[in-house]
Amino acid sequence: MPNSLKGKKILVTGTAGFIGYHLAKALIENGADIVGLDNINDYYEQELKFARLSETGIPVEKIEYNKLTGSLNHEGYRFIKMDLEDKPNLLDLFAKEKFEMVVNLAAQAGVRYSFTHPDAYIGSNIQGFLNILEACRHHPVEHLVFASTSSVYGLNEDMPFSVHQNVDHPASLYAASKKSNELMAHSYSHLFRIPLTGLRFFTVYGPWGRPDMALFIFTKSILSGQAMNVHNEGRMERDFTYVSDIVEGIVRITGSPARVAGKGESTIDPAYSTAPYRIYNIGNSNPVKLMDFITAIEEELGMKANMNMIPLQPGEVEKTWADVSDLRRMFGYSPDTPIHVGVKQFIEWYRKYYNA
Repeated sequence: MPNSLKGKKILVTGTAGFIGYHLAKALIENGADIVGLDNINDYYEQELKFARLSETGIPVEKIEYNKLTGSLNHEGYRFIKMDLEDKPNLLDLFAKEKFEMVVNLAAQAGVRYSFTHPDAYIGSNIQGFLNILEACRHHPVEHLVFASTSSVYGLNEDMPFSVHQNVDHPASLYAASKKSNELMAHSYSHLFRIPLTGLRFFTVYGPWGRPDMALFIFTKSILSGQAMNVHNEGRMERDFTYVSDIVEGIVRITGSPARVAGKGESTIDPAYSTAPYRIYNIGNSNPVKLMDFITAIEEELGMKANMNMIPLQPGEVEKTWADVSDLRRMFGYSPDTPIHVGVKQFIEWYRKYYNA
């Protein structure tokens, strides 16, 4: 962990969520002063979200809206239940706590959910993110890092996906909302000189993962003997990225505030500009065929899957593949956890957590 983060007061939003939970643990265990924020919505089972909070020492029975609750395990960790759309209370929190850095992971996730609940994406991902930007404008921070997604590449066909490509053809409202975040962030960075970095995550998986993600769904289906839908008749490839690799990238980048374009860098580029603004991919840079992913799960479980092959679904893309050359060049780092290692870690957690 960069020494520049030790002792820093950092707001991490989405800490009842998958990546936010892991990031909060990594930061508090290395000496940062963390306030975690989450609205604990019911997009998926709230019991899992409360369990994540409990694992970091937050007494869930004491959680109240707009009230800071201290961790029983970590002196430097407090949690507050709050909605990012609640601008008055969010601004008040910034005014009182005087955060030095912010990592915004809170968002409405999922592609298919956006077909039936589009308003959730506008409220959380657009209005909520605007409120974060406004809070950082009026209560300046050293660095605001925010989660984007590989979904912004949409209908792009040039592989691997590079942060220097234009991403103007999203395949879902979720992707469009995240692309909007990047544009909003650049405008605030340009106008108010806020150091801002966007991180495009590629198919994150691992222990404490989301129940709507493929690894979770496949594991549950195989263990229960139920048929599982395999999209595009299995002809999919994903750049699966283990959660600890994602967290390592976030930590390294958070400790190095975004800067303006330097020598040899174009000032008109999707990944940086004359503003203190940066975009990075964080992915394993090693696409895995969906059928190979399923095989890894079967081998770890010692059971065979009952597969229902279905066509490619609306909003989906056939392949993702991260070009992480900028991440490697700037931070000497790139994710490298092999798929069989990550799947093993997830299934060990799943069996223990669900007594399966």
